[in-house]
Amino acid sequence: MKLKIAKLPGDGIGPEVVEQAVKVVDAVCRKFGHEAEFAFGFVGACAIDHCGNPFPEETFKTCMESQAVLFGAVGDPKYDNDPTAKVRPEQGLLAMRKQLGLYANLRPVETFSSLVHKSPLKKELVDGADFLCVRELTGGMYFGEKGRLDNGDTAYDTNIYHRYEVERILKLSFEYARLRRKHLTVVDKANVLESSRLWRQVAQEMALQYPDVETDYMYVDNAAMKLITGPKFFDVLVTENTFGDILTDEASCVSGSMGLLASASVGEHTSVFEPIHGSYPQAAGKNIANPVATILSAAMMFEYAFGMMEEGRAIRAAVQASIDAGIVTEDLADGGKAYSTSEVGDWIAAQI
Repeated sequence: MKLKIAKLPGDGIGPEVVEQAVKVVDAVCRKFGHEAEFAFGFVGACAIDHCGNPFPEETFKTCMESQAVLFGAVGDPKYDNDPTAKVRPEQGLLAMRKQLGLYANLRPVETFSSLVHKSPLKKELVDGADFLCVRELTGGMYFGEKGRLDNGDTAYDTNIYHRYEVERILKLSFEYARLRRKHLTVVDKANVLESSRLWRQVAQEMALQYPDVETDYMYVDNAAMKLITGPKFFDVLVTENTFGDILTDEASCVSGSMGLLASASVGEHTSVFEPIHGSYPQAAGKNIANPVATILSAAMMFEYAFGMMEEGRAIRAAVQASIDAGIVTEDLADGGKAYSTSEVGDWIAAQI
């Protein structure tokens, strides 16, 4: 089978880790008789440098013509440190989500038994934790009206949600819960925010359609605490955009390294598969970044975009073997030998 994949390495360590994922995709294709065709696109700071637009029309066209997008990261210190910049790399990410209709971000959080000691939480709290965070991506404060008043001394951001946005993300979450352990936690701030009261109202109405799913509701502050004190409580957790941005980064600490966690953004058009760790500019070009999250994102791509579960399992098995064998980058080395980004990618590809 021929697979058409848009390759958007982006900024910072993005090109290095995406290169390793491409090696792994090619290895899987050789093993299972597929052919991967990659089409390159600029996004983020490199796109601003290239043409002044963080998500150029040409890149959008490439994504729309592909079956899946393998994405690295966006972000550059020269924009982070300039609060007056009108065009920013992150605008490219938001534009990609909006134009592709990517309304749901899926972040599986699972632990590796040989790495539970890396978690800042006690072993008994995290060993066996396995849950899915579903974050709404195209609504809320990030996309609501915003601006400055009083000569710039007053700022506002509007948190707005429409019923259809809430319904579609909840429908997806209920269905994923059915495929897992049939437990859905809806996270909101319904005691304070009107937008959260809409979320809770719609969730309570929809829960009647899924009697086989245990549905509970949790305020976001309580959920933040529960992720630390009892992460094994969760099966599928769904929440709005801003809360999801914060909680998913917190949840990444459960596994012990952000370099281990993959994600998928799905919706109306081409799905995007990316690591959650960001551009990590301090490590860019040093060949030290952990490529596992991006490689596992490629596994999600085979599973979610192509329906190739065996191919996804082959990648996951090779990643597990590399961790068990100690073929890891410096963030997981524990004083032992630290392998380079490319060495880990080569080992996992060869294992497949």
